[in-house]
Amino acid sequence: MKRVWYVAYGSNLALERFRCYLAGGRPLGGAREYAGCRDPRDPAQIVSLEVPGGLVFAGESRVWTGGMAFFDAEAAGQVACRAYLVTTDQFADVVAQEMRRPPGGEFARALSEAASRVETVHAMGTGRYETITRVAVRNGVPMLTMTHGDASTLDPAAPSAAYLAWIAAGLRESHGWDGEQIAGYLAAAPGVKGAWTQDELATIAA
Repeated sequence: MKRVWYVAYGSNLALERFRCYLAGGRPLGGAREYAGCRDPRDPAQIVSLEVPGGLVFAGESRVWTGGMAFFDAEAAGQVACRAYLVTTDQFADVVAQEMRRPPGGEFARALSEAASRVETVHAMGTGRYETITRVAVRNGVPMLTMTHGDASTLDPAAPSAAYLAWIAAGLRESHGWDGEQIAGYLAAAPGVKGAWTQDELATIAA
């Protein structure tokens, strides 16, 4: 059974929210019911880490409204992440659901075949989360995330409070940050900067 680490940096930092992708369901505050993966089991392992790059919010989420989180590998800084050890099929089904494609469908099967062979970047298409980036290797297993092909070119857009609340919950859960740390981290991200004050972010994080 082939495995990869799925590296989350947005709302999937929170395990409860990520489980909606794995086992199906609707996250609190979200506008979508997720089908879940063909294999609904929890990750075999979970680790917290930071990777070089930046966080940017852009586009408009149909689940949360407002901007969505993207990983910008070219930005200066560090992105707080959480990695889940899953099968390649689970990873592929998660990405497929993010792109509103069926778990186990043609897109998911193609990505499952390609996932463990990604060396740096692998584009499955031009969609918002169809670029797979390898950010590290842990114990010989690739650590992969999904993002836009060139996140630095996206027009920043303010995320919703409900979306930020899940990210904040995930940062607290995975990194043990307090409200002030979470607010400072999020306030620096394009899309959040200038749209939400640190006080407002701290209230959301609380």
